[in-house]
Amino acid sequence: MADTAFGKALENTREVEITTTGRKTGRQISLPVWFVLRGDKLYLLPVRGSKSDWYQNLRKTPSIRLAAGPAEHTAPATPVTDPAQVETVVEAFRGKYGAHDVQAYYPETDVAVEVPAD
Repeated sequence: MADTAFGKALENTREVEITTTGRKTGRQISLPVWFVLRGDKLYLLPVRGSKSDWYQNLRKTPSIRLAAGPAEHTAPATPVTDPAQVETVVEAFRGKYGAHDVQAYYPETDVAVEVPAD
């Protein structure tokens, strides 16, 4: 990952705030989410999988703003729908946050989201 303020901020937090554009309202909608960083890519798991509102918003407008503390980053968001790739992301979440918490907070794991981190 590039040596950026956003990259450094990611090292010191367990969650980021994401902002998407509402698919119906066009308004900016923000919420905190967990993430994993793999190389220069950030991966997100929607709590309700493909039924999550923020995931559906990204399907319509595939741009996301991420904030880690005061550092912000805007990038394109790419849905990950291949089951093997999604499972790789889920495994990374289990490694970072613990299998119990991932199972408790992520009952639907049919999709993930990939975002360039720099």
